[in-house]
Amino acid sequence: MIQEAAKYIVGGVNSPVRAFKSVGGEPPFIEKGKGAYIWDIEGNKYLDFIQSWGPLIFGHCDEETQEAIIKAVKKGVSFGAPTKVEVELAKEVLELFPHLDLIRFVNSGTEATMSAIRLARAYSNKDDIIKFEGCYHGHSDSLLVSAGSGAATFGVPSSPGVPKDFTKHTLLAKYNDIESVKKCFEKGDVGCVIIEPIAGNMSLVPAKKEFLQELREICNHYNAVLIFDEVMSGFRASLRGSYDIYGIEADIVTFGKVIGGGMPVGAFAGKKEIMELLSPVGPVYQAGTLSGNPVAMSAGLATIKKLKQNPEIYKDLEEKANKLMKGFSEISKEKEIDFNYNVIGSMFGFFFNPKLPQNFEEVNQSNTKRYAKFHNKMLKRGFYFAPSAYETGFICTPMTNEDIENTLNAYKEIANEI
Repeated sequence: MIQEAAKYIVGGVNSPVRAFKSVGGEPPFIEKGKGAYIWDIEGNKYLDFIQSWGPLIFGHCDEETQEAIIKAVKKGVSFGAPTKVEVELAKEVLELFPHLDLIRFVNSGTEATMSAIRLARAYSNKDDIIKFEGCYHGHSDSLLVSAGSGAATFGVPSSPGVPKDFTKHTLLAKYNDIESVKKCFEKGDVGCVIIEPIAGNMSLVPAKKEFLQELREICNHYNAVLIFDEVMSGFRASLRGSYDIYGIEADIVTFGKVIGGGMPVGAFAGKKEIMELLSPVGPVYQAGTLSGNPVAMSAGLATIKKLKQNPEIYKDLEEKANKLMKGFSEISKEKEIDFNYNVIGSMFGFFFNPKLPQNFEEVNQSNTKRYAKFHNKMLKRGFYFAPSAYETGFICTPMTNEDIENTLNAYKEIANEI
């Protein structure tokens, strides 16, 4: 099917990682999903550890979410005008974060982070920003950068089509390395720092609490805006994302994925004095025709309400994630395979690496060829993991202990082969 798709869609896919370039083979084209499972167009069934890259914490076709979507669609899919459900979802989200006063909904994580940075620059009145190697914040021009001679340097474009002038204000620091952050502040006129407090785009690498605390203090000292990108970790790592884990208050937090219940959505929220710089109250322009559309808002509202009513699910999800990763680790040790992992809430990430990575440089020392073999052989046995060693895995509530046991048995079968 991928050859047919490539005749009409660039590369046959609408997002690059779906093409299976880094793991080899052809991607299955998915027809349907239910609970923890998906089925492809040829009828093959897979236990899904991607869950639409995070949003489906209650699995595919969750009944309450589906009902909310169907009810909304019957009233109209979009109006380009304010609706009550936008207000309801905004209230549900903000009630959980005492340090966030106002929110703006958008249509994607990329849009959320791009808008948050524009707002932060306006508030600080400084152009330079700091991002961290290995953290992905969407594909806006100023964030598609790679390191020059090393960390703490101004970035250079990492994609054709991105002018050097667009990245000359972006400095790159090393994740979990506060000294590299200090060097960035010394080098540039920094008005904004953006970071995934729980990095999910170099597999799963959580920040150290002390590192985030020092980052908060440095931003205070230099009057720089601190942005936490929780598009992935928000409502996934815990009910309140990194806030429940670290207790550190960012000035702006970006959300996505779970708050849309599987529908396209993004959001950014922050302190009143920052957020009120946004149009129509302030001079910073940001707009979106379909922002806050009632279908996405209804799906998100159903999901967030269900999570708030059942906060105990996070303990169960984390137990299952730990069971899976501990099982993988024990099997790997028996087979003398280098293996390390992280688990936070319903998120997990693992590395074919003799040590547990703390930053992108260390992640890159992992055996990605082994991961490709792992992916290919597990997929053939009906277990759908991310088609990249740099992505995070997810547990959903319909997954059972039997599902985890079956996954471990499959890994035991293929361990010798990889």
